[in-house]
Amino acid sequence: MTDIRIWHQSFTVLSDLGDYDKALREHFARVSRPGTIIDMHGMRPGSYQSNYPGDDIKYGVLQYLHGLQFLLNGIRAEREGYDAYAISTLPEPTLRETRSALGIPVVGYGESAMLSACDLGERFGVLVFIDELAELVACNVGRLGLASRFSGARHAGFRFADVLEGFASPARLIDRFRAAARDLVRAGANVIIPGEAPLNVLLAREGIQEVDGVPVLDSLACWIKQAEMLVDRQRMNHYVVQRGGYFDAHPEMARLLEVIDFYGLGSLLESQETGR
Repeated sequence: MTDIRIWHQSFTVLSDLGDYDKALREHFARVSRPGTIIDMHGMRPGSYQSNYPGDDIKYGVLQYLHGLQFLLNGIRAEREGYDAYAISTLPEPTLRETRSALGIPVVGYGESAMLSACDLGERFGVLVFIDELAELVACNVGRLGLASRFSGARHAGFRFADVLEGFASPARLIDRFRAAARDLVRAGANVIIPGEAPLNVLLAREGIQEVDGVPVLDSLACWIKQAEMLVDRQRMNHYVVQRGGYFDAHPEMARLLEVIDFYGLGSLLESQETGR
């Protein structure tokens, strides 16, 4: 079987987060099939004032600006011969725009999880550790046409710093996660999506697959399997990139690069480390 190369794009500066970076690599190795190569990339060092976009991610305008790295790294991924590009963060910055620019499959973390959740139950709920993301999650659910399958997004009861500490001592955080998951179940969810990727990888590492019989989705595995499937379909000529309409129309790459240069963003396309 021919290898598949996937560019994984995180919203974190991975080089700042040793425990998370290590756990993520190990998880990818467990859930991807033989022959799938996942190259991990983060945001450029210095993108944030701290080691995680906890404040920036709360604001639409800042997320929009940071999203330019996602778009430009997608262009790099296709240039460098990757078979798929994975936006591996719940907010999915520039997912739609990146798809309109590339000819290779582009998958989103939240989108893959939500679509997979519909295979497991009637209604899914999402737990986040950044309050403001609940509104964005609901917006993305509506864009996917899944509002009737959505029981809501709620705060998990802890923050990103707690998740980082949980990699060394997970028991207390897992108890808090279970309590939040039970609240979602009482609200009608029969599938739980652990929102942000750091929480997802911690739960998967600790073998948390259900709470009181309600499945806890491995969102990271969902996008990996979707990417593998789409690459297979593209190689069989069964995958057609949409090119019609305002959101999907594909501009000429030469013109796209001209506009990128006009706005002084060309340096972001240079091959250099991006927070690995």
